[in-house]
Amino acid sequence: MPSIPHLSVSLLLLLVTACANGFSEEKKLLHSEILKDEAVARLFELGKVSDSEEFLERTFQSAASVRAGSLIRRWMEDAGLQTWVDQMGNVHGRHEGLNPREKALLMGSHLDTVIDAGVFDGALGIITALSALKVLKIKGMLGNLKRPVEVIAFSDEEGVRFQSTFLGSAAIAGVLPVSTLQVHDKSGVTVQGSLRMNSIDISEENLLQLKYDPESVYGYVEVHIEQGPVLENVGLPLGLVKGIAGQTRLKVTVKGTQGHAGTVPMKMRRDPMAGAAELIVLLESLCNQPESFLSYDGQCAASAAQSLAGSLVCTVGEISTWPSASNVIPGQVTFTVDIRAMDDLGREAIIYEFSNRIHQICDKRSVLCFVERKHDADAVACDAELSSKLRSAVYAAVGPLSDDELLDMPVLMSGAGHDAMAMSHLTKVAMLFVRCRSGISHSPAEHVLNDDVWAAGMALLEFLESLV
Repeated sequence: MPSIPHLSVSLLLLLVTACANGFSEEKKLLHSEILKDEAVARLFELGKVSDSEEFLERTFQSAASVRAGSLIRRWMEDAGLQTWVDQMGNVHGRHEGLNPREKALLMGSHLDTVIDAGVFDGALGIITALSALKVLKIKGMLGNLKRPVEVIAFSDEEGVRFQSTFLGSAAIAGVLPVSTLQVHDKSGVTVQGSLRMNSIDISEENLLQLKYDPESVYGYVEVHIEQGPVLENVGLPLGLVKGIAGQTRLKVTVKGTQGHAGTVPMKMRRDPMAGAAELIVLLESLCNQPESFLSYDGQCAASAAQSLAGSLVCTVGEISTWPSASNVIPGQVTFTVDIRAMDDLGREAIIYEFSNRIHQICDKRSVLCFVERKHDADAVACDAELSSKLRSAVYAAVGPLSDDELLDMPVLMSGAGHDAMAMSHLTKVAMLFVRCRSGISHSPAEHVLNDDVWAAGMALLEFLESLV
């Protein structure tokens, strides 16, 4: 029997459960080498592929993004998949299984990152899927899949470079507007231009051709770190996702009169900075206590305000001024607004109320205000049947997560957006969350236990084996 003194108590329990379910320890340890050791090593190898030497940054069609795509493609081939890169830079790996005409199971996540990112966001969903398929290949079962299986590493989910999220998955789902090709980054490079710089020639016509036929797709499954504290608080490695909050991103521009900081009297100023500050505090109040604002508004019933409790969050993440100097009253201030909620009607009510009050405040301050909607995504409900199969796979792979019924596998709502949101326009979706330390994400402090990477890989392996 192999010596295993280095394994944690939780993994020893997983091994015992696996043996009880008919797997030998030898085979389970082989799975560990792929689903844990190799998967974790690949996560950190991918985490070194960055456009910055000081922190992890990998944005749409950057040099690091292209290198990461090539690395992932090599791992796809190692898992026995046929690979290609499409005209939106998505990296695909596919095995046709026994019947190529059957509807395909799609899996994956995104290869891009935020600035100063952690190594697990997005990458975990790609690598766990590839690891599970590699185990099937080693066991000689890959060719026995009843339907095609395809892993997609989406080129952009975060929207950092072009402020337009889901470029990769929205193209596959057929919901990416062709006008997006002409959206430009801060350097003036368009989406189309960035692709052409990497020898990908995309037009409006072949963008539309990227859409998958819904009749060819069975469903989409995504593994992702929770990016929240719930799983850690209950002491469990995995949780099902029942839905994803809807999201709206706004760009608010406040224009006033530029002037000298020392010579313009306070009462004669048309200061856009002070106006923007009042608007930001208004947004905070509106989202902290929506019932105080919406229950008296004919556009929204009190029940809608109540439905927002617990899920509504609003964030101002970026502010810019022009000119930006300590001794100048700026002429213009621009800031972004991110509004998320599980209730789509309630989210629209918040936007309606905020927009109305923006113009009231700007009129009072004699400044001009403009609001642009930069991104909208409706809330998404995960498919009950697909989620049930994913739950069964977790139990079959690692056993009941707890003897205490109250600590059964949690069913969570996601406040963060995921590629599954875009893919829901194409097919039914299901998601599995993986515990992350302190709920921290979008940070170098982002961390997932090696054991939990293994647990997620085993759950996907069991899910795939149900297709054999």
